Amino acid sequence: MTENAPPRQLPVRLPLHPHELLSSWISRHATFYAVPPLVMLQHCLPEASSLRAVDLDLNTDQEIRLASMFAIEPAVLRRMTFTNMPKSSHRLIAARPAQICTCCCPGGAEPAPILRSQLTGWRITCPHCRASLQGLGDGELPSPFRQYHHAALRGEKLLDDEAERGIRTWTSPTEIARLLLMRRVIWPLPREHELWRYRVLGAIIPDLDDVVAAEHENLPTPAKPILPLYMRPALLAGVAIAERAGPEMLRMLRGHMLGDNKVRFTDAAESMIARARRLRVSPQMQLI
Repeated sequence: MTENAPPRQLPVRLPLHPHELLSSWISRHATFYAVPPLVMLQHCLPEASSLRAVDLDLNTDQEIRLASMFAIEPAVLRRMTFTNMPKSSHRLIAARPAQICTCCCPGGAEPAPILRSQLTGWRITCPHCRASLQGLGDGELPSPFRQYHHAALRGEKLLDDEAERGIRTWTSPTEIARLLLMRRVIWPLPREHELWRYRVLGAIIPDLDDVVAAEHENLPTPAKPILPLYMRPALLAGVAIAERAGPEMLRMLRGHMLGDNKVRFTDAAESMIARARRLRVSPQMQLI
């Protein structure tokens, strides 16, 4: 089959579970036909390098070819992916399921469908039924940040609005999340092997430092800001608090940093503030 040849429809097509991830649906078909998942995908898209690639970046031609093979509307297939999300939000999409909604996730099926919401690293509640998500780890802990629950829900909404609907307030909440996971310094300086413990987020959520120390948790980097589910409310609350306080809080937070890290934080924060100012000015200029 040539790369652009229209694929033939599959003789048997499995029912699609509501809110299922595209790679999950492809993988379930692969199990049914007893072939590796990538072979099933490349039956339609020979150029595809991985299933994750079609979850994140599906072009129009690929969308049409896959929709034809699975006998589904292209728009429906597209909603099974993260293609419409801003690239910055891709940092918050896990490579494998990180959580589950016990109300919405189907039980008994083998292999079980994977829902889009199981990979979204900004969520603590199910986007469909609003129940609290549960972690998949054997030793999943209750969140020690329950007192920040309302702020965390607002942070979840800010990140969800940006990722799913392209809506921002004065700046990108995803970029705020990345800044909050940069390293900070405390006084007096701790022992050298403890420097990894302290993040800018701890200047907003004071409980964080003690929790990280007690759990020996090495927080993720700004490049991939997905926290374990039990710690996620701290980051979500921090995003909500910083967003509501506005640019001056970002300028205040740089006082908790030194050296090159402070320079990087300042450059990123000032760039965000400058973009926000331009967006405020542009509508006014159009009225002149």
